[in-house]
Amino acid sequence: MTNNLPRIAIIGGTGSLGSGLAIQWARAGYPVIIGSRSGEKAARAAEQIETANGAPAVQGTDNKAAATRSEIVVIAVPFANHAAILDDIGDAVSGKIVVDTTVPLMPPKVGTVQLPAAGSAALFTHDVLGAKAEVVSAFHNVAAKKLHDGQSMDCDILVCGNKRAAREAVIGLAEAIGMRGIHAGPIANSAATEALTSVLISINRYYKVAGAGLVITGDLTASEPESA
Repeated sequence: MTNNLPRIAIIGGTGSLGSGLAIQWARAGYPVIIGSRSGEKAARAAEQIETANGAPAVQGTDNKAAATRSEIVVIAVPFANHAAILDDIGDAVSGKIVVDTTVPLMPPKVGTVQLPAAGSAALFTHDVLGAKAEVVSAFHNVAAKKLHDGQSMDCDILVCGNKRAAREAVIGLAEAIGMRGIHAGPIANSAATEALTSVLISINRYYKVAGAGLVITGDLTASEPESA
């Protein structure tokens, strides 16, 4: 693969979901930078990830440096750290696509939907960064375990954002690692996709499965208006 692909920073890339996405994108040929509050921790995590398809070695550094050195910034942090992370990287994301995977899980009741006052984590991100960056929400409903194990990821990725071109870019990221990305409307709709994570956690617990996912049925070949 010729590597003219955008560099992806994964903020919170040492966590379960973030590291799983890093593994899959590095294998797909993307240049990846892992970000963490500790640059040393990020560097150690980066050393453990094997690349393929022409990707350079995964790098690791602190969150702000990772965001600065990337074209696409993926936020994969616990909700408790979400606001502080946005404050930290805000000056480094100007003109970039910011993909927020954050789900407002509030232990111990993570199987109960508990959306924040802003309406959703992604809406909060849009309120904070929207004047600087193009905020898209995605990857809420894929099990981190599947990303790490390289299992068949039979899960659709609902992608919400106010600009079609930004959604298309993130759909491409999903397809690059074997999943189907689906236009799911404006960033406000992220409230539903984030809430679905708690629903899936409840399903996993009840049926004793490790990675319930979401699959959209029907003919999805129709295209929305170009202005959407």
